[in-house]
Amino acid sequence: MVPKRLVKAAVRRNLIKRIGRERFRLLRSRLPAQDLVLRLNAKLQPIDRKAVAEEIGGLLLKLQAAGCRDRER
Repeated sequence: MVPKRLVKAAVRRNLIKRIGRERFRLLRSRLPAQDLVLRLNAKLQPIDRKAVAEEIGGLLLKLQAAGCRDRER
């Protein structure tokens, strides 16, 4: 979810959503089987595609690491 109050332009909101879907698609096989919600909670100024992709990828990889720890128990 990318709220309009944080990113006014629909083009930019859609860009963030597309980047999030693409990073998820690339990392899906390495992630635990869970439902995920990507939610923006702070303004991005300016929106840098590479930085957004790296941030989302890093968050998804944290889930992967947490999933590995849970399976070991």
